[in-house]
Amino acid sequence: MLQTISILVENKPGALLRVTGVLSARGYNIESLTVAKTLDPQLSRMTIVVDVEDRIRTQVIKQINKLINVLQATDMTEIPSVIRELVLVRVRCGQEARTAVLKEAEIFHSRVVDSSTDGFAIEATGDPEKLDEFIEVMRTYGEIDVARSGAIAMSLETKKLRLQPPVAAPVAVQAT
Repeated sequence: MLQTISILVENKPGALLRVTGVLSARGYNIESLTVAKTLDPQLSRMTIVVDVEDRIRTQVIKQINKLINVLQATDMTEIPSVIRELVLVRVRCGQEARTAVLKEAEIFHSRVVDSSTDGFAIEATGDPEKLDEFIEVMRTYGEIDVARSGAIAMSLETKKLRLQPPVAAPVAVQAT
């Protein structure tokens, strides 16, 4: 089952590597990964969608919370949250299909970001399943190219974040 995890980390070198390392070392496949700074430039927010078995979802969160630089990892899979993704689709279509492509883009609440004699570049946002449908519809009008951003997630719960202090990096002891 796909698990969506939101992780608040210190914005330091190696934080992303530690998180992805813990997941790949245990054989979990990362389906999507998005990272960006928060309003505080010393912190970053990661959203990771990972394929794990239901029975070990809480274990994955606990393992991530133990990592250096991780302040909080939250399972967003079954709590009230908004999960969105961005997709850019370039559709190459003939003159006869241009009006239909524009109608479909409107139905999916997407917007044309570029137009040429060959076709359109269209931007769409939404939940990943909706974007899969959008891509399939656009595929029927001609050759397409697709670029996806990966999922981002935000909790809709009103509770305040309880940040844990980051795990201290191990101190090297020098022999004398």
